[in-house]
Amino acid sequence: MSGTGKTAVISELKTRGFAAIDLDTPEWSHWVAAAPADGLTPADGKDWIWQEDRVRALLSAPQDGLLFISGCAENMHRLYPLIDRIFLLSAPIDAIMARLEKRSPDGCGHTTEERARIAALIATIEPLLREAAHHEISTSGPTNETVDRILSLLE
Repeated sequence: MSGTGKTAVISELKTRGFAAIDLDTPEWSHWVAAAPADGLTPADGKDWIWQEDRVRALLSAPQDGLLFISGCAENMHRLYPLIDRIFLLSAPIDAIMARLEKRSPDGCGHTTEERARIAALIATIEPLLREAAHHEISTSGPTNETVDRILSLLE
């Protein structure tokens, strides 16, 4: 979910020499039309989804070592068979809201309206993500500790 630390974790994994890709970027995801009444999308009448063909090719390509991906999209479940381990990054809602408030004006969750929508999405979507996850990791502490925990679960 937005504000849980996915980007920070990917950055730390890259720093440690791992192949790590944030799929919540225009290179890997795009906006599609959604029903305006759909309250489970990040924007009114729009949903941000993975470009399935590109992500499928990435996940299907031979890897030399571990590949970490991050992101959250309505269509990601279609790619679960290509993913060995799913980690749900979570944090208390007040910590997430504080992180979102600090984002730049063009960052997702910067406005009060966006934060309200994100809080609603966390309440409805996070339980579904929890069901699909192999592990849930709290991102309340320092990022390096979160990454240490993830790596320890892979040993």
